[in-house]
Amino acid sequence: MKIKYDKEVDILYIHFSDGKIVESDEDKPGIILDYDEQGNIVGIEVINASTKMPQPMKFEYEVA
Repeated sequence: MKIKYDKEVDILYIHFSDGKIVESDEDKPGIILDYDEQGNIVGIEVINASTKMPQPMKFEYEVA
């Protein structure tokens, strides 16, 4: 999994796999889900991330 925040365009992208994106769907305004051929989520794009979360450049990773 990769997480990238582009401050210049204010977009956060969470990339779950290297699968080829064949379909994208805007689930909610500014939240785009990318899918592979099998319908699995490849990634999530958050447009105007700084307006949807307090600190888009800060995240925590937890393994349980």
